[in-house]
Amino acid sequence: MRRVAVVRNTHTCLGRPKIMSGSTPSVVVVGGGPAGCATGVFTARYGLETTILDRGSSSLRRAAFVENYLGFPAGIDPETFYDLAHDHAREAGCDLVEDMVVEVTDASEGFRVETQDDRVLDADFVVAATKYDWQYLDALPVDFVDDGEYEQFDSSLVEQDGATPLDGLYVAGPNAGVPDQVLVAAGHGAHVGRAIIADVRRADGYEGTFAEHYDWLRREENLTGEWATRERWQEYLDDAPDAPDDDELRERYIDDRFAKYLDEDEREERKRNAHRRLADHLDLGEELTD
Repeated sequence: MRRVAVVRNTHTCLGRPKIMSGSTPSVVVVGGGPAGCATGVFTARYGLETTILDRGSSSLRRAAFVENYLGFPAGIDPETFYDLAHDHAREAGCDLVEDMVVEVTDASEGFRVETQDDRVLDADFVVAATKYDWQYLDALPVDFVDDGEYEQFDSSLVEQDGATPLDGLYVAGPNAGVPDQVLVAAGHGAHVGRAIIADVRRADGYEGTFAEHYDWLRREENLTGEWATRERWQEYLDDAPDAPDDDELRERYIDDRFAKYLDEDEREERKRNAHRRLADHLDLGEELTD
């Protein structure tokens, strides 16, 4: 085991996850609700091998209607929202599996995840994104049980970005101490996804601000002036205190910057495709046109 410790009331996550050698870093997300799917969208889009295990018991399914999620002026029914979230996770590259996790154990490299249907998955990172039934973490060398009047998850052991005292184990959503709202849970899941990506980038050799990855796209017409040249970016890396010394990492960083720009034709194509995908999930019967 990487560290044998029963830790309470600490806010220090020591060391870095040991990423399995010779393979793409892998992430197993337990729970396919808003927090879990948001985490998966970010990690999968970065290229991490991401599996979301969901038995369909997200607390979102207990809601009658969601009226405060940004972007849905008249609200959204939980069933449609759930389908949209899963469609997005799959589109990002997640493997979404209907199964229940029964135990997560600490392995020499990463974690071993066992499920009700006898699946066994090895993972560099595990994200606990379930509000209920978190006892699958009991075999880990950290006690997450709050010894209060009622047995509940001890969110005091979780950092703002979802990190826990056990390297590579993250918590996303309400059990991390964030408010129990769909929009907030999804936002926290995204925060956790970015924290995992930063861990991977640090393992690759990026440090400081260069370990942060921003997943957004820009308009090509804004790529002008000196910053439109590789030479200017190379000068920037020469002066930045946290910039990697490795030439390959530097070139990869510059390539990633330029890859974020889209021309007008590609933006319009993506817009049309996005609208079609949304329409696939909507009931557009005649009764809605009255």
